[in-house]
Amino acid sequence: MSEAFGNDYVVLTDEDGNEVEFQHIDTVEVDGQTYMAFIPAELAVDEEAEVVILKVVEENGEEILATVEDDDEADKIFDIVMERVEDMYEDEE
Repeated sequence: MSEAFGNDYVVLTDEDGNEVEFQHIDTVEVDGQTYMAFIPAELAVDEEAEVVILKVVEENGEEILATVEDDDEADKIFDIVMERVEDMYEDEE
C-alpha cells in the first residue's frame, strides 16, 4: 500500500512491469475467498471506470493480490461490486 496517498490507494505492477496507481473501491468475500476491487487513481469524474478485480491469496505465508483467471468468477465478483457501489450512491441521495 502507498501510505503517501492514504489507505485507499495502492500501486500495482501490471504483467508488463509497469506500475499503475489504483484506488481501492470495495472488498467482498464470496465463498470464503476475499476479493478487492480497484479503479485507476487518475480517473476523471466523467470517465468510465475500468474496474480491476483481484483476489487475496496466500503465497509463502504472505497475502498477495492475484489476478482472477476465471472469467465467470471475475464477472460474478464484478456484478457484486457494482451492485454494492450502486446501492452506496442510492443511499447518499
